[in-house]
Amino acid sequence: MPNLRDIRRRIRSVQSTQQITKAMKMVSAAKLRRSQENMFAARPYAKKMLQVLNSLATRADQDIHPLLHVRPERKVRVVVVTGDRGLCGAFNTNIIRYTSGQLERLAASCESLALDFIGRKGRDFFKRRSYEIGNQWVGRIGKVSYDDADEIAGRLIESYTDGKCDAIYLVYNEFKSVIAQRVVMERLLPIPRLEGVPEESLLDYLYEPEEQDLFEHLLPRHVTFQVYHAMLESIAAEHAARMTAMESATSNAKKMIERLTLYANRVRQAAITKEIIEIVSGAQALG
Repeated sequence: MPNLRDIRRRIRSVQSTQQITKAMKMVSAAKLRRSQENMFAARPYAKKMLQVLNSLATRADQDIHPLLHVRPERKVRVVVVTGDRGLCGAFNTNIIRYTSGQLERLAASCESLALDFIGRKGRDFFKRRSYEIGNQWVGRIGKVSYDDADEIAGRLIESYTDGKCDAIYLVYNEFKSVIAQRVVMERLLPIPRLEGVPEESLLDYLYEPEEQDLFEHLLPRHVTFQVYHAMLESIAAEHAARMTAMESATSNAKKMIERLTLYANRVRQAAITKEIIEIVSGAQALG
């Protein structure tokens, strides 16, 4: 039977862990509120801009801008957005598992496959696998800024326009609710076109300024904002997953403390009972 002192030491250890997980839950809850506000503010703009540019890309000539030019996907680049830290449940695991499945599918249809990473966890996992590792942006996802997204988008645009890749896909966790996130994979470049729309139903527009000038200004900004939106979605989903995980850990610690306390009381009661029996037995022997 364990020593009562050891049980009490274990109770104190679990109590210390419970305090840490409770504090982490409160921190994640505060960060989640701010992340949700930024994410919900960016989501309508990102979706509407994607719809507009999808429509324009369907009408426009592919040769008017390099980011509209569709090439056979021989060289594919996948940008994986994960967290920099753990202790957030299955958040990073879900992205890695989903990405692994998509990479197997892409590898069967393309000649070369390269991976870029926003976040440490995805990089640490895939760098031990037989994939070509490209750009790595670590420490950017904790505090998302538009300048970071602009830098990342600039590197991706450069890779596409230089012919280093024929398509770029973005994998990230989309925030659905505090208890639910959804891993999505979207084509970032070339700009997707609307599918299944009859050509006769497409109406062209009059452009002011010129069509080429407009695309030159809008398309890089669109890529930047899609990267920024993905990072905002990912950080909100990460805080939600961490808050849920820490709440579960705090609850489990509470249950463990209750079980250990009950067990310690039983051990203490057994020790007291044993001492009483020894005293009574000794008294009877003397009598």
